[in-house]
Amino acid sequence: MVPQRTLKHPIRCSGIGLHSGHKVSLCLKPAPEDSGIVFHQLSGESTVEIPARAEFVTDTRMCTTLGRDGTHIATVEHLLSALAGLGIDNAIIEVDGPEVPIMDGSSAPFVFLIQCAGIREQSRAKKVLRIVKKVTVQEDDKQCSLHPATGFKISYLLDYDHPLLRERAASIDFSSQAYTREVARARTFGFLHEIEALQKAGLALGGSLENAIVLDAFRVVNEGGLRYEDECVRHKILDTVGDLALAGYPVVGAFEGERTGHDMNHRLVSALLADESAWRIEELKAEDSAVQTMQGQTASQPA
Repeated sequence: MVPQRTLKHPIRCSGIGLHSGHKVSLCLKPAPEDSGIVFHQLSGESTVEIPARAEFVTDTRMCTTLGRDGTHIATVEHLLSALAGLGIDNAIIEVDGPEVPIMDGSSAPFVFLIQCAGIREQSRAKKVLRIVKKVTVQEDDKQCSLHPATGFKISYLLDYDHPLLRERAASIDFSSQAYTREVARARTFGFLHEIEALQKAGLALGGSLENAIVLDAFRVVNEGGLRYEDECVRHKILDTVGDLALAGYPVVGAFEGERTGHDMNHRLVSALLADESAWRIEELKAEDSAVQTMQGQTASQPA
C-alpha cells in the first residue's frame, strides 16, 4: 500500500498578495485521512471552509480563485502546486486575507515550508484519479487535453508575441524528473506594457521585480535574469500542476497544453469530471511507476 500523506506539524508564513497588494498570513496544518486539501478563510470570528476542488472555482482571470458563500481566496495555484509536487494528500490551509501570498512568484517558498513542517505518512491508502479516455478542450489556437498514460506527465507550448517567448515548449515526466528541481523555482511572469492596465483593473497591485519576471519589448528586466533558460514555460507547467490538483486527487495521466492558462485548465478539469467514463478513482499501487511523484519522494530534494 502507498499511504496518504499530511504534514507533521503546523507552519506559518506571511507575505503580499500579488493582485490585492494586501499583507496576508497563512498557516499550513495537518489534516485527517481522506479529507483532502481544504482552505479556511479567516474573517474576524468566522471561518469559511473552501475545499480545493474544481466546483469551487469562481474566477480564473490571471490566477485561480476559489470561493464559497460569498468568500473568495485568490492565487491558490502555486501553493496547490507545491502540495501536489510533494505528494501531500490532506492539509488545512488557513488564510486571513483574500489571497494566498505570492512569496517570490514561484512555489519554492511553499516547498521549503512543507519540508520544514515535515511530512507524515497516514494509515489509509493514497487514492489517485486515473485517466482512461482522452478529454480535450479547444478554443481558436488554444487547446489542452488529458489522456491515459503511465505516471504523470505535462507537456506545454508557450507562444507569445515576444522574441523570448515564441513557440517555447517543455515537457516534464514526473515519474523520472523531480518537481522541486525542474519546476518549483519557476516564477510567474508579466509584461511591462501591461502593468498599468492590470492595476487599473484591480490586478497585480502587489507585483514587483521581487515576485515576478518582468519583460519589456525585448528582454527580461529583472537584474538577476532567469532561473531556468525556459523559466516562463516551466512556470506554466507549475501552474498546471496546481490547477490539475483541483480534480481532488493526484492525476495519473498526461496533460498536453498549447497557449492555455487557468481558464482552460479549469474547463478541462470540469469537462473531465463531468465525463465519468473518462476516469476512475483507485488506490495507488507500489508497483505503479507514478509512485515516485504521487508518494512525494521528491520531498527530500532541495528547492
